[in-house]
Amino acid sequence: MLTELQLQRFGRRPGERTELWDKKGLGIRIGKKKKWFIKYIFEGRARRMTIGEYPAMSLVEARKKASAALLEIQRGIDPGTTKQEAKKAYRDAPTFIDIINELWERELQHQRSGAATRRLIEHDVVPAWGKRKVSEVKRRDIVLLLDKIAERAPITRNRVHGALSRLFNFAAERGIIDDSPCTRIKKLPEKGRSRVLNDEEIKMLWEALDIDNSGIDIYRLSKLALKMILLTGQRPGEVCGMRWDEIDENNTWNIPAERMKGQEPHSVPLTELACEVVGYARLYSGDSQFVFRSSYQQKDSPMTAHALSRAIARHWQEMGFEEKFTPHDLRRTLRTRLAELGIDDVIAERVLGHKLQGIMAVYNRHGYDQEKRQALGRWSSKLRQIIGDVSQDPQGKIIQLRPA
Repeated sequence: MLTELQLQRFGRRPGERTELWDKKGLGIRIGKKKKWFIKYIFEGRARRMTIGEYPAMSLVEARKKASAALLEIQRGIDPGTTKQEAKKAYRDAPTFIDIINELWERELQHQRSGAATRRLIEHDVVPAWGKRKVSEVKRRDIVLLLDKIAERAPITRNRVHGALSRLFNFAAERGIIDDSPCTRIKKLPEKGRSRVLNDEEIKMLWEALDIDNSGIDIYRLSKLALKMILLTGQRPGEVCGMRWDEIDENNTWNIPAERMKGQEPHSVPLTELACEVVGYARLYSGDSQFVFRSSYQQKDSPMTAHALSRAIARHWQEMGFEEKFTPHDLRRTLRTRLAELGIDDVIAERVLGHKLQGIMAVYNRHGYDQEKRQALGRWSSKLRQIIGDVSQDPQGKIIQLRPA
């Protein structure tokens, strides 16, 4: 039998490997390293299996490991095969990047916000966990990561938490892990935004977004897209993805269900002022299928809502504002102004593309097209007063919206 003293004192001779034996098939091979192994017979065949290294695994621990292996043999289980299967299972187990790709293929690519969710995970999580096995990520890992994100961006921390919750639930659904480690992690409280532009700010914005205003260096189609949000109250992403074939001969913008957050088609009447904006966009979008094409000319793609946010973030002080605002605040501004103009809440909500709630959603299938046109017409007239354009005949500025 071996002793710890023997193991400590015994050194190998150069170029030789020596094997020393303990009991019950336990031995240690001494070469460049000292490796524990067990030798056993299973189904009539002699086999051996490495179980650890000395001194990381002590003599006492090696004996326990050998006894456990012999117990498995008595039960008809080959410990060597079990070890190889475990190694293969670990090697084949999905990494964090693998589960992101699987979630994308199965789910995210079919969702309106799927690409944004993937970008969020790849930006804030992949650098830390990309090559880790999904099964190795524990609740403590998630908490520490979220705390780090919260130090710079509390709201982003909540968005990452939501994305991770879905990702780990998906992993559990797919049998990769037993349960999500995201459970019992609370979101940080969020204060709802309430920014609404006043008349003076609206006028400053409109002047700053004039396509001939070279003092505000924003891509001209971005200026027009921001105006369109204020004129129609539609979401930045919906405005950015606006296509020419979505505008009909009645100057109605028909947004398909797949581009709407509520997954229902939505029609937006275009006022004369909105038609001016779309008409000017025709000059700069060229032969693109998108009204507000991206500034990247190498491919025909729409601009992104992020591009609009970035434009405002860079120039809001140059515009003369004392408080920062976002593209979505323009949508909130329109909704607030519709209320000030006495527009019924149901009509105002339908202008924004919100679904009716409760029993109304079941029985009231009225489209409110005429009411929406009247509401946006009243807002357009009010906007003209604010910006100092009292012209009632803007036709001279309108450019043909659809190709001849």
